[in-house]
Amino acid sequence: MGEHIKLKASDGFELDAWLALPEGQPRGGIVVIQEIFGVNQHIREVTDGFARDGYAALAPAIFDRAERGVELGYEGDDITRGAGIARGKLEMADTMKDLQAAIDHVGQYGKVGVVGYCFGGLLTWMCACQAEGLNCAVGYYGGGIAGAIQLNPGVPTMLHFGDKDAHIPLSDVNKIIEAHPDVEVHVYEADHGFNCDHRASYDEAASKLARTRTLDFFASHL
Repeated sequence: MGEHIKLKASDGFELDAWLALPEGQPRGGIVVIQEIFGVNQHIREVTDGFARDGYAALAPAIFDRAERGVELGYEGDDITRGAGIARGKLEMADTMKDLQAAIDHVGQYGKVGVVGYCFGGLLTWMCACQAEGLNCAVGYYGGGIAGAIQLNPGVPTMLHFGDKDAHIPLSDVNKIIEAHPDVEVHVYEADHGFNCDHRASYDEAASKLARTRTLDFFASHL
């Protein structure tokens, strides 16, 4: 359904992105931010899904500054490799430039929302607090948000977490809730990665409920 395109960041860097357009006039634009596994098959499927829901959806390959063409699975060495790129080879300032380029690109289709998963959940929070031209943000199990709660979202923001997530303790979720009562936070009886049907931790009930809430949120703000 989608296709590969190129984006150019403000510093001139070119990165790949997966763009999926709906049939007919888009209801707005959505930037889909990857996990630590790159713009892989799952992220392309998620992006295509938002296009079927009527949005122009774009997934920027934010690993391109460190390594191009990264598409990883969800076990063993792939986890180590993906985490190494995300934590050791990316500079947040450059990543934000790439995400801003994606936001700017889909801005031609109307109001813009961003949705991110895992590492992308943290980046969603950063976009909500720092990006320009954004109208709302939805983050799924974003590790590290509790470490950045001093930042304040400038747009309506929704966050999804799982209560069985060993990577994000409920104490961190509670810190976010206490610091930002205006942020809509949902907690599910599920593990980290519950939205990804390519992972063993996939939870169909939690995924469907979170998606319904996400689409309703986008419909309200885009």
